[in-house]
Amino acid sequence: MQKAYKVVFFILISSITFTSCVSKKDITYFQNDQINQKIVSNSYKTIFKPDDLLQITISALDFESVKSFNLPAVNFATTTDRAIGTPQQQTYLIDNNGFIDFPVIGKLKIGGLTRNEAIELLKNKLDPDYVKNPTINIRIANYTITVLGDVRRPGTYTIPNERITVLEAIGLAGDLNITGKRNTIKVIREVNNEKIQFDIDLRSNKVFTSPVYYLQQNDLVYVDQNKSSSQDAAFNRNTGLFVSIGSIIVSLIAVLTR
Repeated sequence: MQKAYKVVFFILISSITFTSCVSKKDITYFQNDQINQKIVSNSYKTIFKPDDLLQITISALDFESVKSFNLPAVNFATTTDRAIGTPQQQTYLIDNNGFIDFPVIGKLKIGGLTRNEAIELLKNKLDPDYVKNPTINIRIANYTITVLGDVRRPGTYTIPNERITVLEAIGLAGDLNITGKRNTIKVIREVNNEKIQFDIDLRSNKVFTSPVYYLQQNDLVYVDQNKSSSQDAAFNRNTGLFVSIGSIIVSLIAVLTR
């Protein structure tokens, strides 16, 4: 009788153990692959894309000459036709063809350019006909990245400095849960109107040389659950069933061994 109880108890404990164990090699970051630190690049270039909302500021010694290019965005009351609220800096949306409509100059192809290239383009358009020796600043007002899946705080995050690595993005999301799959982190990026998926392995130092180590605006980072997590979820849902079956087995053994 006691032997039968011990067998049932051993089976139940073994089931719990096998479905909940996680190997250390599956969760430790940067444990594999030595890399040459000389090939690790710290440079990053912002490339403007359709649907980016740009804030463009033009400055020069001649304040009057830049007024037409720094138009404030204001709201008007419908009854009095007067501006209401605090004026905000004007923003320019890049359309699907990569163009913005800029004051005085008109259509400008900004999509696909880096920040430096866009600034150079604007300087060539402004100087010397409109503004002499202009200083131009361009930033993306809606620079966001999204982290989803098996992390502690999934969501969409605004990045004010327009520079973030995939590791920093995961840090913003509170890091992976213990059940997060570290060897196939997915980064989904839109390139030339196509969605491209990259896979990176956080267990490897090669993450530092990945083409998606530096994220771009609107990138999506997705963390999948590992197999043990799925098994644990199934086990937790069926815990009551397992207990009932175990009780029935114990009862049957007790009856048969009398």
